[in-house]
Amino acid sequence: MTAGPHFDVSVLTTAYLPPVEYFFVIAQSGRVLIEQHENYQKQSWRSRCRILAAGGPEDLSIPVVKEERRSRPIRDIRIDYSEPWLQHHIRAFDAAYHSSAFYDYYADDLLPILESRPTFLFDLNMSLLEKLLELLDMHTPVSLTSTYVNEDLMSGLTGHLFDGRARIQPKYKGESLLAEYGCEQAYYQVFVNQKPSQAGHGAQGFIPNLSILDLLSAEGPDAGRFLRI
Repeated sequence: MTAGPHFDVSVLTTAYLPPVEYFFVIAQSGRVLIEQHENYQKQSWRSRCRILAAGGPEDLSIPVVKEERRSRPIRDIRIDYSEPWLQHHIRAFDAAYHSSAFYDYYADDLLPILESRPTFLFDLNMSLLEKLLELLDMHTPVSLTSTYVNEDLMSGLTGHLFDGRARIQPKYKGESLLAEYGCEQAYYQVFVNQKPSQAGHGAQGFIPNLSILDLLSAEGPDAGRFLRI
């Protein structure tokens, strides 16, 4: 395993229970800017996460109010509670991780944020991010952008910069950032580490870069060492 990168400033999108590489970037950064002046984009980590269910990786999406799905500022996107997604997500988390060593402990911190039913997607994501950083004992300064960070603004920032807004997304076809930097470490995953006869049709090898919930449920207080390389 090689030494991880160091980024002086990283720019990330808001994200719902983001993948492990998202927190890997935060851990390697001097400071992080969350883009709050972009338009909403469908089929991104802004409104979905990926967990490991009995049948393999499963994406869970938050529906947003229909008329706001196109070219609306991310801060204005309202969650659609007319669909029973919240109950579905909580049941899916429990089914995937109830037998993990630490899920029940951290669920007490995270599920009340979901159950508070915030109006806006951005507010939900930021509340979850704040709590996740606390649980991971991560102290990187995280703030919101004051304007949209375009190429000109990026070029005006000093130091080693990282723009993860397009890189850390479900449709990205390359390897994860942890794999790219030789920093990926396997950890125990319930449906992977069972015997094949018990795991049914689930995956039989380690599945990297799932939601941070996967790592946190498995490793608990030790999760941070998988991020601080």
